[in-house]
Amino acid sequence: MREHDVRWWGALAVAAVVAGVVFVAPLRSQAGRAAPEIPGALAGPGAPLDKAAEKWVAQTLKAMTLDEQIGQLLFPSFNAVFTSADTDVFEKKIRLARDLHVGGFHTFGGAELMPPLLLDANYGGASAGRKGDPYAAAALLNRFQRESKVPLLTSADFEGGVGYILNGGTRLPRAMALGAARDPDLAFRAGQLSASEGRALGVTVDFYPVVDVNNNPRNPIINIRSFGEDVALVSELGRAYIRGIHAGGMLATAKHFPGHGDTATDTHLGLALIAHPRSRLDAVELPPFAAAIAGGVDAVMSSHIMLPALDPTPGLPATLSRPILTGLLRGEMKFQGLVFTDSMGMWAVSRTFTPDKAAAMAVAAGADCILDSPDDEAAFRGIKAAVESGEIPASQIAQSVERILRAKARLGLHRERSVDLSQLETKLGGRARTAVAEELCARGLTLIKDDRNQVPLRLPRQASVAYLSVVDYASGWREGAPSRSFIPALKERWPNVTAAEITDRTTADEIDLVREIVKRSDAVVVGIFVRVASYSGRMDLSPAQIALVDWLSTLDRPVIAVAFGNPYAVSAVPKLPAVLLAYDVFDSMEVAAVRALAGETPIGGRLPIALPGLFPVGHGLMRPARTSQ
Repeated sequence: MREHDVRWWGALAVAAVVAGVVFVAPLRSQAGRAAPEIPGALAGPGAPLDKAAEKWVAQTLKAMTLDEQIGQLLFPSFNAVFTSADTDVFEKKIRLARDLHVGGFHTFGGAELMPPLLLDANYGGASAGRKGDPYAAAALLNRFQRESKVPLLTSADFEGGVGYILNGGTRLPRAMALGAARDPDLAFRAGQLSASEGRALGVTVDFYPVVDVNNNPRNPIINIRSFGEDVALVSELGRAYIRGIHAGGMLATAKHFPGHGDTATDTHLGLALIAHPRSRLDAVELPPFAAAIAGGVDAVMSSHIMLPALDPTPGLPATLSRPILTGLLRGEMKFQGLVFTDSMGMWAVSRTFTPDKAAAMAVAAGADCILDSPDDEAAFRGIKAAVESGEIPASQIAQSVERILRAKARLGLHRERSVDLSQLETKLGGRARTAVAEELCARGLTLIKDDRNQVPLRLPRQASVAYLSVVDYASGWREGAPSRSFIPALKERWPNVTAAEITDRTTADEIDLVREIVKRSDAVVVGIFVRVASYSGRMDLSPAQIALVDWLSTLDRPVIAVAFGNPYAVSAVPKLPAVLLAYDVFDSMEVAAVRALAGETPIGGRLPIALPGLFPVGHGLMRPARTSQ
């Protein structure tokens, strides 16, 4: 689409959906080609089922007791790790599937218990996230399906592809890198690849795309998970990603309704507030959701955010608000699909409301699916008590269950609910899928500064290069150590590389040593790693790290920085002469950055967000690939 067409569609989408008009604009890539129709792709939630599926839905719903219907609203979670049948964890999950009649399961990766010790940055207490195992995920999902009377909906947060939470799956860049590439075809391909790998595992619902408009530079939890801050761009790429997920055979989810982008609070840690008037919400937060609805999105996930313009009740997040979930989403925006809560274990809800009360309030507000309750059996009791007291009509429960059953029928789960584990080795990862990930990474790289015309880096192979891995903090790296792929890739091109890591705990003496190493080098490459992670509450470099990077900027030799993760972090080091933004932190992105610095691939990304005081949305310096190496 041309730029004015994109803006026109973003404004039209919300008006059309609120008015009850379904308008679907054609998606186009940068070359102007319409996105292809995919045979066998899933249709939206309003599409009719075939006669056999309609009969299955009707007969299944009619045969359900009230307890079985309430169970369908619950979506507990599990970790995708080997789990012996002779464990409390295994028995609890089986009981939820067999006896509580839950509607589905959400797939997490792994978790490792950590001791709550002071003065040790490597632990931090509670648990640390780890990637899970795809065979464990598929085997457990198959077992849950066998134990369940009704087929289960199964979900996962494939925000960076299956490889984001499971080892062996293809790891794709998250949304902001796609926003920098500005090509709907790439978003479509990412969604299709994620969904095809997910279905091979037995996962049927992707909690993606994030269609929040990230216009707050201090947002610690949405950030690179958003396509950017341009409303029309977020709307268009979100629709393309949804089409891709459908083409891969999964259901897509738009999150976090009604918009999580303009807050500086991580709702895993506290209750956020967006105090904008309704007119601003109509112009910025709501259009991407309206576009997603018009594009046939299957589910919408609520956010744990207060929005007084939509519901003035003090301390009440959108997840528990009937004016927001029923009045706005169902009523004004005419959404017919499933409404999932965000995780009910997040502190924005769980520190104020007990599991039974929170579940009942969410259902009363209009949620169909209670996700990841801290206590699923308590949630069941809370919902049932609310139905028996008349707080929640039994007819509302039946309506939600019908939506859930229809979603299961659209996926064909009434015909086949298990997957073949012997096929996983051919359906996950591999060279061809990795090549797609590498293309997505390369296309999003954005050169925002090159004051000395140093990119690509022009150095003889024998030059000495100092590489500094500047890391926000040393603990919690669930996807492997930062720079583990950057350093080998750099050494392939310039073998004489001396690499050092600088964290928030690097001492002054160690920094002095780094300065001496740098003084003896012919060029300096800096990798800046600032993560966007739930429960972290952190998104900055330390004062000592900033001081070191500022000093590097004064050197009379090539100094090039690559920012991985939070792009706003570079605002703290504006003196850097050359800066390349990579938006995400994983192996393929590190390799793509080195190839771009070496001139082996072109650089063509443009900022999907503004960097306050530095550069506007759309800024980016273009660099062609070198014709000879």
